[in-house]
Amino acid sequence: MKILVTGFEPFNHDTVNPAWEAVSRLEDRVAGAEILRLRVPTVFYRSIQVIRDAMDRTQPDAVLSVGQAGGRAMITVERVGINLDDAVIADNEGNQPVDEPIFADGADGYFSTLPNRAIVEAIRARGIPASLSDTAGTFVCNHVLYGVQYHIRRDFPQMRSGFIHIPCLPAQAAGMEGVPSMSLADDVAALEAAVGVIAAKAIRR
Repeated sequence: MKILVTGFEPFNHDTVNPAWEAVSRLEDRVAGAEILRLRVPTVFYRSIQVIRDAMDRTQPDAVLSVGQAGGRAMITVERVGINLDDAVIADNEGNQPVDEPIFADGADGYFSTLPNRAIVEAIRARGIPASLSDTAGTFVCNHVLYGVQYHIRRDFPQMRSGFIHIPCLPAQAAGMEGVPSMSLADDVAALEAAVGVIAAKAIRR
């Protein structure tokens, strides 16, 4: 089985993004599954296209996207993406859509098709704080969660996908009062736990 795991490049003047740092450190095989790592631009639409191209090229069984959620204190496993771009800040190419649908012909929302509750339980079993989340925001993270499901429902009916948010790294939070953080080692361990659940439960073609 193959699992495509994506992580975003740095954005908003940061020089590092914990999502890609964690994804890039995953082993080539986790829980018997082949791991395909992909660095994604923090850019509306181009992010979706980069992932869609990789889905066409590699035909994975599942897609797990990972993003940073500054201000969150634990791993949050997202359950739903909504058909809305509403950016408080610009993306890495200066795009800042306001109250715009992602795909005009798409549903109002798409649920993740990964075993999200089991993923949370597996992460907690490693001693790492985790919870389910019902909001992925309205920036590029939600854009990707929704956009990947949009394409899956049209062209890859047997593929599954979902999204995980991880906190800032300690180095990012240093000097910013009240901003929670999580170590990179815990981020990687959480993703390993998630991949293990996906590998055990995903539908094999």
